[in-house]
Amino acid sequence: MPDLEPHESVIGFCAEHIDWVRGEDALTRSVTLPTFPDVIMLVNRIAEAAEQMDHHPDIEIRWRTVTFTLSTHSAGGVTSLDLDLARRIDAIVERGADEP
Repeated sequence: MPDLEPHESVIGFCAEHIDWVRGEDALTRSVTLPTFPDVIMLVNRIAEAAEQMDHHPDIEIRWRTVTFTLSTHSAGGVTSLDLDLARRIDAIVERGADEP
């Protein structure tokens, strides 16, 4: 199990990745897309990346908005796995869900 990231490290990550919000023990990002099918395609792409990492986000879908919450539950907070997955989510969102 990875160790919790230091508070300063998580704050620094959020300063560089402004779409992510630090909660008490998790990182959260919401993405709004033009259509519901676009959201589902994005979730599928991120599910593939998460499965490759064997580290899975909590995902909430509300019509055209999807919210990803990252936390390593076994560690009780944010670890390097969460930061790595957040970076992958950012890359997928930036590329667009329909691009490989």
